[in-house]
Amino acid sequence: MKVKVCGMREPENILALLDLPIDFIGFIFFPESPRYIGKSPLKKWLPEQSERFEDINKVGVFVNAEVEEILNAVHDYELDYIQLHGNESAEYCRELSILWQASSVRKARMIKAFAVDEDFDFSQTETYAPYCSYFLFDTKGEKLGGNGIRFNWSILEGYQGVTPFLLSGGIGPEMAEEVNQLDFPQLSGVDINSQFELEPGVKDLTKVKFFLEKVKSIDHS
Repeated sequence: MKVKVCGMREPENILALLDLPIDFIGFIFFPESPRYIGKSPLKKWLPEQSERFEDINKVGVFVNAEVEEILNAVHDYELDYIQLHGNESAEYCRELSILWQASSVRKARMIKAFAVDEDFDFSQTETYAPYCSYFLFDTKGEKLGGNGIRFNWSILEGYQGVTPFLLSGGIGPEMAEEVNQLDFPQLSGVDINSQFELEPGVKDLTKVKFFLEKVKSIDHS
């Protein structure tokens, strides 16, 4: 089970998190988010810490951003993935893919997020599949993300695609056992955020470690 910890912003908190066995670390590039990366010194700090991220993928989260903004962020912050969390079309993903194939700039893989509720039609993911390494299924709510509530996970039985996905939306430390019991063929991991915070952008590492111990079976010897 892969674990992505999203909404990181403070260098000291990030350094402590890197000592835990996480797979992805997410940085939010959406100015309206309380976890917006622009409120921290990370643009300069992240590239200086490259060695600490050798085994952890850096993910930039964008919402309906201009293509140029994404290309610049991938370069400046040395991102491994971009997560598109707005209303980006499959054509938008295609354009990014073509630009990366045709140039020598730093490239990133794509994660497309979808807001899920009882009426969600999983067939709409099909046109994104050629361009995305992962999908992310989040709870549909008033905000584009970070609503802190979960959706009915049984809905995921309707997903018949081949692209692996990450599960997001209101996942808290006490849900580790429930996550372990999920049995969806393309479930690759979970995305955790607001339920693990001391304040927006700062994670309670005790809660993160507790969760990881359950879903990754950390050996304490």
